[in-house]
Amino acid sequence: MYGDGKLKLRALIGEYPKTQALREARIASDIIELDIADIAQAPKGFKPLVRELAFDVAEVSIITFLQAKAAGKPYALLPYVVNGKFHHDSLLVSTNAGIETPKDLEGKRIGMRMYSQTTPTWVRGFLQNDYGVDLSTIEWVTFEEPHVQEFPDPPGVVRGEKGKQLFDMLVGGELHAAFISGAPEDPRVRKLLADPASAAADWSRTHHGAVPINHMLAVRQELLDERPDAVREFFRLLHDARMAMDPAPTTAMLDREPYGVDKVRTAVDLANLYAVQQGLIPRAYSVDELFDEFTASLGNDKR
Repeated sequence: MYGDGKLKLRALIGEYPKTQALREARIASDIIELDIADIAQAPKGFKPLVRELAFDVAEVSIITFLQAKAAGKPYALLPYVVNGKFHHDSLLVSTNAGIETPKDLEGKRIGMRMYSQTTPTWVRGFLQNDYGVDLSTIEWVTFEEPHVQEFPDPPGVVRGEKGKQLFDMLVGGELHAAFISGAPEDPRVRKLLADPASAAADWSRTHHGAVPINHMLAVRQELLDERPDAVREFFRLLHDARMAMDPAPTTAMLDREPYGVDKVRTAVDLANLYAVQQGLIPRAYSVDELFDEFTASLGNDKR
């Protein structure tokens, strides 16, 4: 399918300062040309990625990728974190809901955009494994179906009323807690954890310095089989675009968005564990299953 010579590859790459040089074609390649989709926010392309196989190379959330793999979609993972973020500050609670500790979430209603969204998956993992919360007692209110249609939401997940907004539901008492990015300051809501930064630092220390993964890179398996040189070049382009950022990437940023198998291993293992515990995939995939000898070698020359 891919043949010899220079390849033009359909690409899904989000719009960030770290990808600007790539999206503006300021970083050249003699091996591949990227036809980058006009999609600024990569999650808007995840459905066509996994349902229509619309891209040769793509940014993809770790949970969407794991579900796609479990469904037999022909994509392979690359050991490159596009976005990594600590999520201990991501859950807002109503100040009128009687929630003082994470255990108080049991029996409550929690809202989010999508159950299989990566941020809620990480937070549910923290709640269950670090704070002893029984997730099965919680009613999860969502508004979107999973990207991978072969995996419907598990029991305990209900669909919210169309047209309603999470913040309005939270302050109005329809929800006790919710995952809302960019919520306005309001005395009726607060973060679940009083000191999320310290909680995140403790979690990272406990897990060998890991940072929760949001998005990684994926490529068509056929491309990997037929043109590994093109896959290596795609990895290089993303790396070089990141290094060309203005201002230059800081050490802290690079630590949050690592590349290379050794640096992503713990977070990938934890994403698998949490996804299995929450009924998102039927079994965990080991790092050795996700990365073959070639993909595991990527990034070794850039450390």
